[in-house]
Amino acid sequence: MLLLVNLTLRLRTMSSADATTDQLRVDILDGAFPPGARLVELQLTERYGVGRAAIRSAIVELVTEGLVTREANRGATVRRVPLAEAVQITEARQALESLLAGHAALNATPQDRAELRQLAADMSDAVSSQRYGDYSELNQLLHRRIAQIAQHEIARDLVANLRNRASHHQFRLALQPGRPAESLPQHEALIAAVVAADRSGAEDAMRTHLDSVISALRHWAELGVEV
Repeated sequence: MLLLVNLTLRLRTMSSADATTDQLRVDILDGAFPPGARLVELQLTERYGVGRAAIRSAIVELVTEGLVTREANRGATVRRVPLAEAVQITEARQALESLLAGHAALNATPQDRAELRQLAADMSDAVSSQRYGDYSELNQLLHRRIAQIAQHEIARDLVANLRNRASHHQFRLALQPGRPAESLPQHEALIAAVVAADRSGAEDAMRTHLDSVISALRHWAELGVEV
């Protein structure tokens, strides 16, 4: 009986820690905790209504994901990703997301294709009406849907981690003047290739799109833009 009670308590603790990790991850990605922000355990226990064990477990997990860093005498902070690292992350994404785009072209259902066409229309409308925050969200949704449609779980999970690590740069880039108008035709070409079941065309379109992201990040680095 005691063993069963201990196991139940352990499972509850694990469930609480997992939920807290998910909540903290979302808050970091949404900018509630920007790069460099300190993650104070006591404040986090109050924010999420959990004990310190769950907070510590969440921080440990997010350190392994590259979202948080821990330093002696300073504690945990949201990790700042240097631009040089952001370039490497995007280069890795380029290889994996090109693979996903190709698989999406092969696996897309009629319903998937209809959804992608609607996404293209929504993105175009967001750019024409200068709703760049909406465009940024649609951009993220498009990449997620391509990854889901591809049905390649290993590449999808790797890409999700990479995107999370450089999410701050992605958001800033999406809001740069002129950037949405530049990236929109790239996304439209990607969607058109997936809808047409053109595997090589989808792979090329994704590579072209992420090439432009890499170029923009390198330009920032040359200008000495602060992260």
